[in-house]
Amino acid sequence: MKWFNVPGFNAMHVFNAWENGDDEIVLMATTATSIENLFHKIDMVHFSLEKVRINLRTGHVFRNILSTRNLELGSINSSYIGKKNRYVFMGVGKEIPKMEGVVKIDLEKEIEVSRRFYGPSCFGGEPLFVPRNEDHLDATDEDDGFVVTYIHDEIHEESKFLVMDAKSPNLDIVAAVKLPGRVPYGLHGLFVHKDNH
Repeated sequence: MKWFNVPGFNAMHVFNAWENGDDEIVLMATTATSIENLFHKIDMVHFSLEKVRINLRTGHVFRNILSTRNLELGSINSSYIGKKNRYVFMGVGKEIPKMEGVVKIDLEKEIEVSRRFYGPSCFGGEPLFVPRNEDHLDATDEDDGFVVTYIHDEIHEESKFLVMDAKSPNLDIVAAVKLPGRVPYGLHGLFVHKDNH
């Protein structure tokens, strides 16, 4: 085991990591800028998405902030875990875990390529990527699927399960199912295909 000192990097959630040749590890994670407030004043903590490159030969660590938005609770196409991937879907919000919307980040271009905001008084939880087809390992496009999440309208006291088209530029809603009860913000989840249970 080898340790690397990365001052100021307070990883909260790691979305993926992969080997880039023999000498480099690439890590995609959110980092908290003020970790001391994490458990007592979460509204004062800002999370950003970073790409971290670790050179195993020299020990140098290079950090690149991919978005200055307050991003957390994201997901990728699970068939890319441990391999280079292009897209991550992230919750965006001022007060984590109350997400105001979801954004899609292109990791190659290092830019936000699509977004969906839920509207006034509506907040969601963790966005999850779900492949479009059962045979998602053979999919030609990494983002061929859906982003799903729960949202809650705090004024009208209504909750919905949203299904969004992951390839569309506005993360178009393709289904919204009204729920009989509320799902808490920040609830972690995992999509498991019936063949993998």
